[in-house]
Amino acid sequence: MTAHQVRSYGPPVSTEPAPHYEIRIAGHLGPRWSAWFDGLTVAADDDGTTVLRGPVVDQAALHGLLQKLRDVGVPLLSLTQVPSHAHQKES
Repeated sequence: MTAHQVRSYGPPVSTEPAPHYEIRIAGHLGPRWSAWFDGLTVAADDDGTTVLRGPVVDQAALHGLLQKLRDVGVPLLSLTQVPSHAHQKES
């Protein structure tokens, strides 16, 4: 193998931004939970729910977040992938 030949292992690296999700749960969690939920924004709503928002790198990471929610014991109300154009408007 010459110096110009590069062997790549694993899946190709995507140049697309990570998809953004909105996860709504029952009960209130404070913003301090953000680090535990991989940096997602944690915001309590007046209706007694909490919304976690932000990018999730892949399906494995999404399943990991859902397992953390299960481990905390809070009911999952909804999981929505936010369209990329909706996220850009928030920025």
